[in-house]
Amino acid sequence: MLPEDAPRIRLPEFEGPLDLLLYLIKKNEVDIHDIPIAPITRQYMEYLDLMKELNLDVAGEFMVMAATLIHIKSKMLVPVNPTEAEGEEEGEDPRDELVRRLLEFQRYKEAAGLLHQKREIRAATWIRPDTALPTFDDAGEEMIEAGLYDLIGAFKELLERRKTLLAHEVEHEGKSVEERMEELLDMLREGQSLEFLELFASEETKAGMILTFLSLLELIRLKRIKVYQRSLFGPIRVFRPLGPEAGAPMPGAPAA
Repeated sequence: MLPEDAPRIRLPEFEGPLDLLLYLIKKNEVDIHDIPIAPITRQYMEYLDLMKELNLDVAGEFMVMAATLIHIKSKMLVPVNPTEAEGEEEGEDPRDELVRRLLEFQRYKEAAGLLHQKREIRAATWIRPDTALPTFDDAGEEMIEAGLYDLIGAFKELLERRKTLLAHEVEHEGKSVEERMEELLDMLREGQSLEFLELFASEETKAGMILTFLSLLELIRLKRIKVYQRSLFGPIRVFRPLGPEAGAPMPGAPAA
């Protein structure tokens, strides 16, 4: 289904299994100290399956976490045998170790985020006003940069909504990732933005939608486009930066 030139996309430093779990916990608005393990495990596995289909470089740690979640789920489903529980501390919860790891990772990520924010503020003093980060025109509110799991989540929901329409798809026409990247850039004039869903408006097959999504990820990696949300888990807008903010050249493009 994927084109031959589909990139093998490596995940950024903080886009590992713990980050995916934190994302799902926040999206479901559940208490991190009382994780509903069955639905979170199901959603985690759905994301993992989609990430593999998208040719994302899913490391072994994702599979280890999947096994951990399934193990915790099974322990919570099986009634505790009093004789087996004698050596365990009273009130021990199978989720305790996972919660500890999540809280530790969350603290580490927040600290790293503050350092990144300070660097962004310092860098912003050297950016011309017309190249600053975008805001929504209607409210002028500052936007949140969307992460990988925000994009995967939005794409997953889009696939689910179009499941019936995509059931009888035809073979992909053989368009390359590079060609689709150029088409996406043509759709986005410098300094303007589109809704994430608008990028897929003309796609009629699942293969075409996957091609568009992979092309989007590659453009983000090259910093040719950026993605933002007005609020956490809100609609995603895709923005093409101006001039000096326009990022790396396209693959195969002649040197300036």
